[in-house]
Amino acid sequence: MGIVVTGVGIVSALGVGVERNLERICRGESGISATPTLLRTANRLPVGEIAVTNEQLHSMLSIPQSEHLSRTALLGILAVREAMAGADIDYTRRVGLVSSTSVGGMDLTEHFFESFIEDDSRGRLRDVRMHDCAASTDAIARHCGINGYRTTISTACSSAANAIIAGAKLLKHNIVDYVVVGGSDALSAFTLNGFKSLMILDGEPCRPFDSSRAGLNLGEGAGYLVLQREEEACSYYCHLSGYSNRNDAHHQTASSAEGNGAYQAMAQALQMAGVEPQSVDYINAHGTGTGNNDASESAAFIRLFGDNVPPFSSTKAFTGHTLAAAGGIEAVLSVLSIVRGCRYPNLNFTTPIAEYGLHPVTAFEQAKIDSVLTNSFGFGGNCSSLLFTR
Repeated sequence: MGIVVTGVGIVSALGVGVERNLERICRGESGISATPTLLRTANRLPVGEIAVTNEQLHSMLSIPQSEHLSRTALLGILAVREAMAGADIDYTRRVGLVSSTSVGGMDLTEHFFESFIEDDSRGRLRDVRMHDCAASTDAIARHCGINGYRTTISTACSSAANAIIAGAKLLKHNIVDYVVVGGSDALSAFTLNGFKSLMILDGEPCRPFDSSRAGLNLGEGAGYLVLQREEEACSYYCHLSGYSNRNDAHHQTASSAEGNGAYQAMAQALQMAGVEPQSVDYINAHGTGTGNNDASESAAFIRLFGDNVPPFSSTKAFTGHTLAAAGGIEAVLSVLSIVRGCRYPNLNFTTPIAEYGLHPVTAFEQAKIDSVLTNSFGFGGNCSSLLFTR
């Protein structure tokens, strides 16, 4: 049974919608700003912030502000509506949702505690109503007409990739007829402060796979796909031909130097699809810009592909690292790589990592793309790879 992609939706620091995101990537324009403007924080660090307020999002979506939805939910609804509008969905059948998030409703919860810490009889309880990760999933389903099975996945930075894998399995086991899969995360001061405490944020625009890389830039956004069984789809973008989730089992936040989890995830995704390593046309790398991730992923590339590593790049210098949403946003870009015939530039790269000598794609390239491997590697060693094919 084949699984195909019939709809895509995206919102990121580059803008709202597929065309706006592609337009800016094609021009080499990053969505990362020098400092947050909407996020209330004392940390003045580069972020991939979406230049739309929550009030504007409510208005764009025609959702009353009285519903007081988290930013994570609002961004998710925006991307899911675009994905579903592009798919020919029969709403009398079973439409499922597998959504992912790591921040959840923290953007509202942290405002609750501003008052609560001073006086535990104060604080607006409606600000904590959206805190749970599943609250955004329920809001997305409610406002997008999704009537069937739904669940939430939170496995750090591999969350949306794992949501896509879970959705494919729901189709294969005939639990749904259509499934919307992906992830959404919003910036919050809590998250920014947390990553700063890990000392992996760069004070300058991030430089994935560059020898001078000094950390990541956080971002926010949402990316979702609609998946169907191939025999039931009238038309589709491409196939989801292979996928794998493995665990590096090395450290709470770091990947192994050998890239064990990354290597196993990529190798098994290719094996599932029956695709040889030399047939991969492009890799949308996880590429966070941290010292550990980029070295580990580079080691995994060389283990799997030897001297013939396919053209690869990280798009996180365009969007920032959007945490649970990253795998969804990058899956959408991977699908569009096949459909539009292009590879995306790895911004800010100048000098390869000496130990590996790998050069990512540095300019927007038009090319015939038949297969794209996309990687999402999370804390806890949770590593996932997806293979999309024409």
